[in-house]
This record gives sequence, structure tokens and C-alpha cells, in this order.
Amino acid sequence: MAVTVEKQTVVAGMKEKLAATKGAVLINYRGLTVAQDTKLRRKFREGGVEYKVVKNTLTRIAANEIGIEGLDSYLEGPTAMAFSATDPVAPAKIISDFIKESKLQNIEVKAGLVEGKVITAEGVKALANLPPREVLIAQVLAGFQTPIVGIVNVLQGTIRNAVYVLEAIRKQKESA
Repeated sequence: MAVTVEKQTVVAGMKEKLAATKGAVLINYRGLTVAQDTKLRRKFREGGVEYKVVKNTLTRIAANEIGIEGLDSYLEGPTAMAFSATDPVAPAKIISDFIKESKLQNIEVKAGLVEGKVITAEGVKALANLPPREVLIAQVLAGFQTPIVGIVNVLQGTIRNAVYVLEAIRKQKESA
């Protein structure tokens, strides 16, 4: 009976994590050395991301109970999850950067979660390649600013032309 209570506690904890997470990445960690795993854990910790090995069956139960669909097919073999409660991009970016800098072929990104929606490994890569939040905000603001600058230039041109016309009329009346 103690095992069942223990498993229920794990499922409850996993439900809490999955419900609160903004972004998560599921990883097949098979083939990582202890040193590589320690380095990866350190990177996640520095980025404010929680990383842990999960039990597939218990994670499946927790995901189904809170209504996350499509995760079941990725919960096969050794699985670790990286969770972030604040930044949906951080887990994807950290694992992607780690794979690039370590030149690892043996670590596999299975899938990801963004705001409770399951994304594929390709989606995780696309997410990791997004520019930082500040850059995206700057790009949006520049997009807003461009039409305004164009309107100002057009209006300035019209005013400038009117001034030239008035100046030409003034010179013409002076000479006449």
C-alpha cells in the first residue's frame, strides 16, 4: 500500500509541475557520461530551469489527468524533463546550445511543451532558434515605428514643397 501512496505523491507533484510550467523539453539522455550530465544540470540550474529524470508511466498519468494530450507517444525509453515556470524558451535554448557546444550525437530531444501544448523535436529546435525576448520586442516596436516614420517623411516633403512654391512666388513678385 505504501508504494501506491508514494506513486500518487509523485503523480501529484508531476501534475503540479506540468500545470505550472511555461516550457518543458523531454530528452532521451541515454549515452551521456556522468560529467556531461553534471555539466548539463549546471547549465539548466544557471538558466533557472529544473531538470530531472522522470518515470514515463507516472508522467503519462499526470499529463492525462491535467488534460495534456499527445505526450504519451514520447514517453518511451529513458526520459528526462527540463521545466521552466517562467520562460517557455529557456529549456529548449539551453539543451540546444548544450548539444551544439558539446557536439553530442547521443542526446536526443524527444518533444517539448509550451503553455500546456505538445510540440515536436523540430518545434523545440525552432523555439531554441528564436531571438531573445528583448530582441523580439525591439523588432515589433521597429515594425510599429516604420509606417509612422514614412508618414512623417511624406508630410515633411509636402510641407517642404509648399515652402518652395511660396518662396518661388515671393521671388517672382519681388522681381515683378
